[in-house]
Amino acid sequence: MAENKKQNSVKETAQNAMRENKPKAQGRQFVLWFGALILGGILGWMGIHWLNELFNFVATVFTRLFQFIAIPTIALAVITTLAALGNNKETGRIFCHAVFYTLLTTICAAAIGLCLYLWISPSNLPMDLLASGQSAVPMDNFKSLSYYDHILSVIPNNVLQPFVSGNVLSVMLIAAAVGLALAFMPRTKAREQLLGVIQGLQELAFTLIRALLFILPVGIVAFAGQLSAQIEAGVIVGALGKYTLVVLGGNAIQIFIILPLILLLRGLNPFVVFRKMAPALAVALFTKSSAGTLPVTLACSEENLKVNPKVSRFVLPICTTINMNGCAAFILVTSLFVMQNAGFELSLGTMITWLFIAVIAAVGNAGVPMGCYFLTLSLMSSIGAPIGLMGVILPIYTIIDMIETAENVWSDSAVCAMTDHDLKGQLDDSDVPSTL
Repeated sequence: MAENKKQNSVKETAQNAMRENKPKAQGRQFVLWFGALILGGILGWMGIHWLNELFNFVATVFTRLFQFIAIPTIALAVITTLAALGNNKETGRIFCHAVFYTLLTTICAAAIGLCLYLWISPSNLPMDLLASGQSAVPMDNFKSLSYYDHILSVIPNNVLQPFVSGNVLSVMLIAAAVGLALAFMPRTKAREQLLGVIQGLQELAFTLIRALLFILPVGIVAFAGQLSAQIEAGVIVGALGKYTLVVLGGNAIQIFIILPLILLLRGLNPFVVFRKMAPALAVALFTKSSAGTLPVTLACSEENLKVNPKVSRFVLPICTTINMNGCAAFILVTSLFVMQNAGFELSLGTMITWLFIAVIAAVGNAGVPMGCYFLTLSLMSSIGAPIGLMGVILPIYTIIDMIETAENVWSDSAVCAMTDHDLKGQLDDSDVPSTL
């Protein structure tokens, strides 16, 4: 009896020591990643050719690694979570909170973009500039799809194609169907064996994520160096003046004012949430893909923010697909700017209508690089607006895409944190998935 008490005491002491050391380790990790960001920026600005080539290579490798692990992580997280939650009321609670906060933050982002557009009032561009921009539009990567075609493209006609093509919406649909099927299957030995294999694959994916996080400082140096070299070489320019100010200003207000304010109103400290999710925001900034950043977002939410895995593994994959704050603002502002230059009448009713079109379009956009650009291009093409302006915007879209993606992941993090906060103590912890 005394021996058992002694063992329990030693175990509790070890657990307390681990809890005390965890914040220190997280602090050192944050400093390391921030230092890597500064180092990469300085080295990239020096303009050393062979070093910039190395940065490009390493950044490409890391981007491909994140893309490699992202799609399986999305599928496995949704399947295992729905398999545990699908047959009770917890699924509905989590989903309702996630959708409510998603729509709230996305509508706020679009509304801020509209208000800034009306206040700053970007003027029309010269016709010769619009004509020259026509040739710059990347039509090889673009095809105009109707909403009917877009919906059909989401419905998979085989199991492998969505995973091979990286169609996030199709993967989510397959994962949700499999997860719910597992939830409602009879509790047979075959079901338990199948679920065990899927959970094993998920643990394998999370082990790979931990390995990526361990070497991530190298990737951050490369990403920062690559961006710094592009800026120094004049690749990223802000020649469109007021339009650029509207887009980037709206992103800044959403990131630094609106989202922190919403977190405060829900009883959360935005500075703490931001600091603990900072690694995911840094990866989002450089990869320009919220889907590709998902593995890091999941790791930060569970390890740093201590979100219930039931919440994080259900909310974050969904938010990666539907919670596009930056995309909604970009679609709205860019669409209004293109229509204004094309001579369309922009009444207040038209602008408000396009606000909701932008929100709905953003919800269905895939979290991949340049997704918002091609979605806006498709919308403008469908209404017969001249798309030459999209070619003029293209040179500055790199920096816009980076900031938008970071904003999207910051919003995903906020939605996840608020959902977890709202449901604290209301979820059954008996079958909580293991943390990363």
